[in-house]
Amino acid sequence: MTKKSLIFMMALLLGACGYHLRGALDLPEGMKNVYVDGGSPPLREQFKRSLKSSAGKFANSPEGAGMIIKIFGEDLNRRALSLGSRGIANEFELYYRLEYELLGSGNSVLMPRQPVEIRRDYFNDQQDIMAKDTEEDVIRNEMYQQAVRTIVDRARVVLEADAK
Repeated sequence: MTKKSLIFMMALLLGACGYHLRGALDLPEGMKNVYVDGGSPPLREQFKRSLKSSAGKFANSPEGAGMIIKIFGEDLNRRALSLGSRGIANEFELYYRLEYELLGSGNSVLMPRQPVEIRRDYFNDQQDIMAKDTEEDVIRNEMYQQAVRTIVDRARVVLEADAK
């Protein structure tokens, strides 16, 4: 067997056993073409990445989209949870909240406004300031990923219930 045929056979076997790339979502047929109305640039970018990795398409306009996700009132806050002896924050909480609504292709409401709330705490080590700069960015990105997964999971339930 040549090296190429061996690689091809391994790819077939991995695909047959249900293997998916990390981060790939199982999208129902109604979510193969999604338009996101509103939302911050990081949230929209996370939707694009998630759809692309899941063989979905991020529509540029609501016309022709199988589903429209309307984002309302997105809010991301940070607050200090504890202070050190010098008055510098030792621990922070990130709080992310948004409301969304799911619309079908004909602007029919599939799911009325629903909230998504996510909280994360992290320790702010004053001895390692350089690493802490990027830690908050990583946590924020994970919060956007979780929000997208939550919305997609809820939309899947609605679409499966409509199909029955």
